[in-house]
Amino acid sequence: MKTPALPVMVAAAAIALMPGIALAHTGVGDTSGFSHGFVHPLTGIDHLLAMMMVGVFAWQLGGRALWLVPLTFVMVMAIGGAFGVAGVSIPFVETGIALSVIVLGAAVAFRLSMPVAIAVALVGLFAVFHGHAHGEEMPENAAGLAYGLGFMLATAALHLAGIGLGFLIGRIADERGPAVVRITGGVAAVAGLALLGGLI
Repeated sequence: MKTPALPVMVAAAAIALMPGIALAHTGVGDTSGFSHGFVHPLTGIDHLLAMMMVGVFAWQLGGRALWLVPLTFVMVMAIGGAFGVAGVSIPFVETGIALSVIVLGAAVAFRLSMPVAIAVALVGLFAVFHGHAHGEEMPENAAGLAYGLGFMLATAALHLAGIGLGFLIGRIADERGPAVVRITGGVAAVAGLALLGGLI
C-alpha cells in the first residue's frame, strides 16, 4: 500500500523540529527572537489543541477551506499579536482561548458543515485571542519581528500537522467507522472544558 505523502511530510517536519524545541528550555541559542517565537506556541496545551483542531476542521470542510481557514487564522493572529505588543486590552483572552478549543473540538467531533465565510469568521475570532496572548507574553528584549515570524511559522506548522491528522483519521474512519473522528474532536473539546474550568 502506498503511504500518503502529507502525513509522512508532517511526521518528518515534527522530527526535524524536535531539537529546536529541546533547546528552548536550556537557554541555548536565540531564545529571544525567532527561536523563542517559534517555540512559544508549542509549549501550551491550549494553543497546541486549538491550532491542531483548526487544521482538522479545515480538512473536514475541504475545498477552499483547506487553505483559507488556516491562512485566516495565521493572518488574524498576527493582528491580535500586534494588539498584545501595543498593550491594547482585549477582555476575556484566556476564556476565548479555552472556548476556541471547545468549539473547534466540537466542530470536528460533530463534523459540522458550514459555508467557508462562516468558518473563516469563526477561526478569525478565536485567532485574535491567541495572537493577543502571544503578543502580550513576548519578552521585552525579544526582537519583535523575528519573534512574530517565529510564532506565525509555528502556528502554520501546527495547522499543517492538523491537516495531516485529518487525512490520517479520515483514512482510519473509512476503514473502521466515524468514531475515531468523534473521539479526536471530543477529546479536544473536553480538554477545552478543563482549561475553561482551570483544571489544566
